[in-house]
Amino acid sequence: MTVVVGVDGAGRTHRLRQLAAAATVPVVPVRPPVPSMEAFAGTLADAAGRDCLVVVDDAHRLGPDALRLLAASARDGIAIVIARRPTIDSMELAALDEAVTARGSVEQLAPLDADAVAALLAAMTGRTVDSAVAAAVHVSSGGLPAVAALVTLAPAGAPSPSLIARIQRKLAVLDPAVATLARVLAVRLDLADGVLAAASNIEPDRLAVAMRRLRDEGLLVPGGERMIPAVAAAILAELPAADRRRLHDLIARSLVRHGPPGGSDLLVAAAQLRAGRVYVPAAADVYHAAGDRLRFADPAAAIGWYDDALEAGANPGGVAAGRAEAAALLGLPVDTKQEGGPEETQRLALVEGAVEAHHGRSDRCAQALVGTAPPGPLLAVPALVATGRLADAGVASATGASGEAPLALRRLAEATLAAATDPVAAVARYIEAAELIERTPPALVLPDTPHALGALVAATAGDVASAEHLLGRALAIGVGGPGVADRYRLLLAWVRMRAGRYDSAVGELVRLAEATLPGRERLLLAGLSAAIARRSGDIARLRDAWASVEPVLARRAVDLFAVEVVEELAVAATRLRRAFRVAPVLDLLDEIVAGLGRPPAWTISVGWIRLQMGIATEDARAVAAAAQALAQPTAGALGVRQRAQQVAAGQWAHVFAGTATAEELVAAAEGLAAAELPWEGSRLVGQGAIRTSDPVAARRLLEKARELSSTDGPAADARGAGQRRSESQHGGLSEREVEVARMVLAGSTYREIGSRLFISPKTVEHHVARIRTRLGATTRAELVAALRDVLGDGEADTAPVSPG
Repeated sequence: MTVVVGVDGAGRTHRLRQLAAAATVPVVPVRPPVPSMEAFAGTLADAAGRDCLVVVDDAHRLGPDALRLLAASARDGIAIVIARRPTIDSMELAALDEAVTARGSVEQLAPLDADAVAALLAAMTGRTVDSAVAAAVHVSSGGLPAVAALVTLAPAGAPSPSLIARIQRKLAVLDPAVATLARVLAVRLDLADGVLAAASNIEPDRLAVAMRRLRDEGLLVPGGERMIPAVAAAILAELPAADRRRLHDLIARSLVRHGPPGGSDLLVAAAQLRAGRVYVPAAADVYHAAGDRLRFADPAAAIGWYDDALEAGANPGGVAAGRAEAAALLGLPVDTKQEGGPEETQRLALVEGAVEAHHGRSDRCAQALVGTAPPGPLLAVPALVATGRLADAGVASATGASGEAPLALRRLAEATLAAATDPVAAVARYIEAAELIERTPPALVLPDTPHALGALVAATAGDVASAEHLLGRALAIGVGGPGVADRYRLLLAWVRMRAGRYDSAVGELVRLAEATLPGRERLLLAGLSAAIARRSGDIARLRDAWASVEPVLARRAVDLFAVEVVEELAVAATRLRRAFRVAPVLDLLDEIVAGLGRPPAWTISVGWIRLQMGIATEDARAVAAAAQALAQPTAGALGVRQRAQQVAAGQWAHVFAGTATAEELVAAAEGLAAAELPWEGSRLVGQGAIRTSDPVAARRLLEKARELSSTDGPAADARGAGQRRSESQHGGLSEREVEVARMVLAGSTYREIGSRLFISPKTVEHHVARIRTRLGATTRAELVAALRDVLGDGEADTAPVSPG
């Protein structure tokens, strides 16, 4: 005797037929329902008298009386084979099962493997089945023979009509709650038990019973609680669109109720709804909450959730603030003019202030933030200080610190207020603010970070090590979001370039050559390009840098913390005879410094710009006036850089007046190098060397210039060793003559070339004469044409100025 156990569709009936065919005695088949107990008893008595085999299909569907009679017959010695579902749900069925197995065995029907599915399909179709097709049917059917057969007979790319009809019949006789559970599972989401029970209106302690029922019906993957893929598709195919929307809404509401926003399951719930393509109002709440949760940790993912929320019917005003925050962190365009409640309006105002700062509009940043609720005024402090509104910054700091403002933002405001008067003392406070923000990032978009501001202030103070530390931490941790990564990298390249290390700067210029940057970073990139061009004597690059930044300067989008960047651009403008275009910017910086009470450190930083412009035009009077102005600030906080600039300014005046001494020039140059301005120091002693008539002093100064200059200068970094031609490829010109020729072609004067190469203008003139002879050029036009042909550096668009 045998008990065949399997879910619906596993092949119970097929197995019974096999056993019946193999029997050596007559077979008496029994299928529910039995006609009457009297007739059934007679059938069993007749089977016993003729020594027949009784084969009972779907024994689980028989009534209690029939089951008791079968059990008694089995115990009396009648040979019986039964087939049933896995679940024994009555005492009578259990008694029958025990009576049959006492003299026989149990066969558990397992799902077919891929090979068995292939054999089944081949038997049905009469031809060999491709292994990939068989594997697909195996996955789709869960290995159940009945489902596999119906899937195979389905039209290509469509659910099987026969399978749909089979499922409809099953759902029609199920308890309504269990049928609803089947439809919920058909969406194929990995839902927790509580969500499944709530969505199906089943008591949680009855969920296991309902799941067993669906398993026995052959709707679930064997051994699991997931819906068989083909069955799920059939269930959804027979659902009208309106019913499907109601089902999605039911699932979404259950997820909201049993996985509240902010809970650990929120993102899982949102992902489940998205996977099921559930876009109903209840799902919008889950998507919105997922976006809010990720907007600072993963802003790109958050924007996707906000878009899903809007597609599901969320109120645009409710989503606007979070989406704006995420977009601002990514550096994407932001719409802050949306309608919303008080909280959304406050958040949008904070984003607007941050975006204005990112575009280099410190004045508009302050305007957007000062009138907001705390901590908005705290965030306005850097913008207020940057635009010279020191008194307003103090008020904003006090106002914004009220309530529960994050400690990191209070420290940031304090550091910036300190930087207004004493950049050196402010650096430590910026580091503290940076550490606090790293530990507990505030849930808002920052106009600027303590890492970036601290690096700028540290560089101004001559503390390059602290600047590099702050920027390295910011890049490693991702402070402020992906949108400010370019800012950190540009600032790192900037502080290294000022300290005489050019590789980072050249790399950033190449990386960002085609990038679209916000105004603040466009200004910084142009300043970096101008600085490299200035240090390499590349007039063409200088023109390119000026062309890119002139529109930015035209809108006067500069502030206190851009002083050193403006220096490079002002010198570029002066070299290109465009000094009048930067005059309004210098006036603005003067106003800002005046608004801060003319602190010595910033007064010297702005005055140094005018000194450099005078040097660029070799205007001895302008240099003397600038040096005199720089010597005035003697009281107050001065950093090592400002003191070195004061001393160097006086020596520049002596150089142009012809009264400089080698000892004083070397001391001033060493002071600049100690203040992380080695190129400036090298240039000072180099100019002194080519202007002195004392050969001993000239040699000493040239040695110091070479000592302070970088061995791998910006010109070499910018062009790359692979782009240079050897001496034999340059018409027989020597390496030094090639250097001179390039600078002549770039438009440099003899004096500028001499300053760059640490040789006298007379020596430059001799080099040019030899170049003319070697190239056979008798006129200036012939020389320029020959140089362009021989050097082959793409300088044809450069308009050289006359050497001399």
